[in-house]
Amino acid sequence: MKKAIIFGAIALLLIIVVATSVYTVREDEYACTFRFSEIVHTETEPGLHFKIPFLDAVKYFPKASMLYDIPPSEVLTSDKQNMTVDCYILWNISDAQKFYQTVGTTQEAESRLNAITYNALKTAMGTLAQADIINMNDGSERNEIYDSIAATVNVETVKYGIFVEDVKIKQFDLPDSNLNAVYRRMISERNQMAEKYTADGNYEASVIRNEVDKTVNITISNAEADAAKLVAEGEAEYMQKLAEAYDSADKKDFYEFILALDALEKSLTGENKTIILDADSALAQLLAGTTN
Repeated sequence: MKKAIIFGAIALLLIIVVATSVYTVREDEYACTFRFSEIVHTETEPGLHFKIPFLDAVKYFPKASMLYDIPPSEVLTSDKQNMTVDCYILWNISDAQKFYQTVGTTQEAESRLNAITYNALKTAMGTLAQADIINMNDGSERNEIYDSIAATVNVETVKYGIFVEDVKIKQFDLPDSNLNAVYRRMISERNQMAEKYTADGNYEASVIRNEVDKTVNITISNAEADAAKLVAEGEAEYMQKLAEAYDSADKKDFYEFILALDALEKSLTGENKTIILDADSALAQLLAGTTN
């Protein structure tokens, strides 16, 4: 009976020893082994690992990227304008041992990141005018600002075993005292642009109208000249045909007689039926019945 108890105790002790001598590491974490409050080993590979039971303790730190949303803070631009910046940081632990020795916890790390990032933002914004930040340009142009801030912050956080992946500015806000002034400036700039576009459009329209008027006048002038030329040619041809038709004295007398009859017909269209003719006129002789 005693032997069974002893074997049972030994088996239980072995189970406890084995259980306290192994630990597991996930893919998204670091495991630091402590012995008498000192780090003796840092494990980065996932899986099952061993430690000295009862002497060693294990503390885990996240390996995955972490997002820290920094509280909005005010900065001053190069033209002495206050702006409120709201940004966030993507960061991870690059050296778990150094991280534990310098900051210890993620809360303390975020506190350090807050102070370092604010200083970097203040320095970066101090080199830019407000118009360089608030404008209608492509948003990708601001990536240079973000990259510069991230690089500056990363230089300061290496000593804490922290790697800063990115710093992104979510929003630039204006203090209420500056908001209306900026809006007025932006409205004024847009009005100036609209006036310029309107003036350019009116100028182009006047050029087009002048060209059209010039083309119309030239076309009309050419048409009138062609018409006058055709009329002159027609009259010349008419006179030529007329001269050819009455090229003898008899034909000429007959033509003059026909013209006289036409004139007489036109004069007798009114109510007045009295006409005065020369007695020697062939027409008077014809009416009087005295023609030979």
